[in-house]
Amino acid sequence: MRHQPIYGTHFFFATTSLPCPYIEGRAERRVVTELVGRDAVRLHDQLSMAGFRRSHGIVYAPACPGCQECIPVRIVAPGFTPSRSQRRILGKNLDVTADESGPAATTEQYQIFTDYQHARHASGDMAKMDFYEYQALIEETPIDTFVAEFRTPDGRLVGVMLADRVEDGLSAVYSFFDPEEDTRSLGTYMILWLIENARLQGLGYVYLGFWVESSRKMAYKATFPPLEMHTPEGWKPLQRKLPK
Repeated sequence: MRHQPIYGTHFFFATTSLPCPYIEGRAERRVVTELVGRDAVRLHDQLSMAGFRRSHGIVYAPACPGCQECIPVRIVAPGFTPSRSQRRILGKNLDVTADESGPAATTEQYQIFTDYQHARHASGDMAKMDFYEYQALIEETPIDTFVAEFRTPDGRLVGVMLADRVEDGLSAVYSFFDPEEDTRSLGTYMILWLIENARLQGLGYVYLGFWVESSRKMAYKATFPPLEMHTPEGWKPLQRKLPK
């Protein structure tokens, strides 16, 4: 059964211009709408499948004049096969276990979040977030969201992933890890875990958000083929040479 779009029942707004976080010297604008009311879950599903992303209680998509570098991408989970390097990463983390729970923030998570931000994104706004702002990032969600915690055999928390459930897949909202565990490549491992999680649930896709080919920050997203990109004509295969 096909559902009729409910976009028309919600208001969309354009943000003011801010410095682009991906391409130096460019400005970023977004179109946003709130996830409110009894149709919030269905609206989130429809907009996710149209290339939007969620943050807190809103969904957004780029609307930057003269720039179309941000491309929504999703992994086709049933067709994914790990590369040689990804198989090595899986091998490095055979001792790591994942535990899913509802979207609840803890001080243990926040400590790793803070360490990760200071090590990887010290100049970014998220590095300045206090615990209550972090709590809002995790817990302010009107849709079906979960947190996966990744631990070593001694019970030590080494990684955290926040993800949403979408009608046809799972959406990776945000993830971070203990920077002292850098050799484990936990960022990649958590995406591999999410792909397998989607496959076990019979879901078709893992939504990764926006890919920017010219941004080193976003390059990792292209290493999970088969990958689809959202275009004005719908989702189409992303065609490019991928690393082994």
